[in-house]
Amino acid sequence: MPNKHFCQGPHCHTRVTQDRFLKSRGVIRGRYAYLDMDKHNNGHYYFNASDKYFCSQGCKIEWLSENMENIEQGRPIEFIRQRRETGGYAKVKNDESRWGPEYNIERVDNGQIVE
Repeated sequence: MPNKHFCQGPHCHTRVTQDRFLKSRGVIRGRYAYLDMDKHNNGHYYFNASDKYFCSQGCKIEWLSENMENIEQGRPIEFIRQRRETGGYAKVKNDESRWGPEYNIERVDNGQIVE
């Protein structure tokens, strides 16, 4: 297991991309954060300290917009300690092109593709 936190983004585990798809179980998983847990800034501005908790700027902005009121009111926010998953996906073969078959990852419900 990498020395990284799981992405804290509220919708990271629902975005359909090739690197998030786990074919063997048919799930979309959240990513690991961008930086290692033990990365220290040491006064240099090469990275932002929040990059230890998010995989992208999009996830960081979504988390902030969803939790801004809790931060403002001083309420605690739950820290995600395990990888979140969204199930029910499959890799579907599309038309053949001159470079070979093309695949899409699509939502599946009991063997039927949901549109």
